[in-house]
Amino acid sequence: MKEIPADLSKLYPFKNAEDNYLSVEGGRMHFLDEGSGEPVVMLHGNPTWSFYYRNLVLGLREHFRCIVPDHIGCGLSDKPQQYPYTLEQHIENIFSLVEHLKLGKFHLVVHDWGGAIGMGLAVKKCITRVKSLVVLNSAAFLSDQIPTRIAVCRTPVVGDILLRGLNVFVRGLLSMGTTRGLSLETKEGYLFPYGNWHDRVAISRFVKDIPLSTDHPSYQTLLEIEEGLQHLQLKPMMIGWGMQDFCFTSHFLEKWIESFPKAKVQKFPTAGHLVLEDAREELIPSIRNFLLSI
Repeated sequence: MKEIPADLSKLYPFKNAEDNYLSVEGGRMHFLDEGSGEPVVMLHGNPTWSFYYRNLVLGLREHFRCIVPDHIGCGLSDKPQQYPYTLEQHIENIFSLVEHLKLGKFHLVVHDWGGAIGMGLAVKKCITRVKSLVVLNSAAFLSDQIPTRIAVCRTPVVGDILLRGLNVFVRGLLSMGTTRGLSLETKEGYLFPYGNWHDRVAISRFVKDIPLSTDHPSYQTLLEIEEGLQHLQLKPMMIGWGMQDFCFTSHFLEKWIESFPKAKVQKFPTAGHLVLEDAREELIPSIRNFLLSI
């Protein structure tokens, strides 16, 4: 594992960040385990890592135990080159972590592809254990809406050159995923785990795992998750949404509201995909108050 540099540790100030690992199929999965109280499991998407939730952890750890894994292939976790990298596998990995930590009831926070992984965990593995849901810009249902810039990255050969060779997915996110801009140090934090072709394997595989046709390996898994969302409707839910998201547009927000009409919805008109970056001053206290109210 790479040693966390001093500049990054100022933004990611978790003293046990380099010590928490769980062996799962394919390698070691890294996770943050900060604070005490009711557990809050936070699941990131592609191409971020637990760094995305750093400020939320700092805002919650006085009241809650914050569990933030890096999916295999991401962040400080191992990056196996020959590995399924499927939705089903990621769900199994997170369930292994929940079991390893002996979590009873827990709150769930999801973002980006973490939405499908988290809702898959809830629907397929932990329906009675999930106490509440916080949904940030994400999806957990089938859709044929995919931005052209992401569709191009699924092209054989060209996609790997763009994602693994040129690192356009991470670099693009750091410019297109935020409206307020990021400091140089924050950008370096997001880039830190993805320094070369080897380290970017999961970024490419996540993009390829988006199921756009019925014969895709993850199509049935996502369909089952979508159909199972109805069993979560009685769970308290908060939705925090950046309305300037180029990927998860208002179409996806409307789908969430349709599935969870009782959810507390907070829209951020000027925030982008990285809503925890663009709207953190308002969003983090809202999440904390929501969780404390349950």
